[in-house]
Amino acid sequence: MPAGPLLTLAVYEALLAAREAGHAEAEVSLDLGRTQSRVEIGAGHWRWAGADYPYPERCRERTVYHWSGAAFEPVQRYGSALIKLVPTDWGPPTFEIDGIKMLPTARVSPLADAQTKVGYVQPRGKRILDTCGGLGYFAVCALQAGAAEIRSFEKNADVIWVRGLNPWSPETQPELADAARYSLTHADVTQALPALPSASVDAVLHDPPRFGIAGELYSQAFYDQLARVLKPRGRLFHYTGTPNKLTSRRDVPQEVSARLQKAGFRTRIEGDGVVGEKTR
Repeated sequence: MPAGPLLTLAVYEALLAAREAGHAEAEVSLDLGRTQSRVEIGAGHWRWAGADYPYPERCRERTVYHWSGAAFEPVQRYGSALIKLVPTDWGPPTFEIDGIKMLPTARVSPLADAQTKVGYVQPRGKRILDTCGGLGYFAVCALQAGAAEIRSFEKNADVIWVRGLNPWSPETQPELADAARYSLTHADVTQALPALPSASVDAVLHDPPRFGIAGELYSQAFYDQLARVLKPRGRLFHYTGTPNKLTSRRDVPQEVSARLQKAGFRTRIEGDGVVGEKTR
């Protein structure tokens, strides 16, 4: 898990309530629901794992805070866009890019959602290419399901920094971050893909940003490269989401399906994505 505690509004309010009630201790989660910790409650500070921490002046809703060594600061970075870790009621957080939520959370945990999608490629014993790593939930689920190896790419350095503070990402779980089975490369997959050997992976997990942000990840040229690196009969899951056809005037899943078929896949639309199997 991250080196220091993580705070959310719910945890902050629990600490304040314990102090106001005169309790000597409180039990809270300092790693976004992965575990419970017992902390000592003082008037001016609270104590955990042998270190004292101040009560922040305030905590905002929909924000995760990490300990910088001097203060609790939001888990967010602003480079070309604002990348922000956002807590959920499920425990595993989502993240936002310029206020746009990247993972579903309304009806299901983002980790459980990833588990369903990873299941489409039947990961056990396979070498898997994870094109757009995000918070690493596809990688976590593939490893837990017995994948032999998963190779992830992530273009955005700020996303990589954010996931390094997320207790649910593979980098913060030593039992999963085995270099023989898992690697994360900071690179644009569209540039890295041509260098990968042909027929070198058994399955592909492709979870790109929406079409308007990263149209190159929906292109025929990119799909042709995915087909090249995938072994015959290899499987693919391509997340598309379910954009409103009336407002977007596009049927993105059908467009994706048609291009994948042209690249040599047998496809079907499944939920909020396209499942493919390489036919040659």
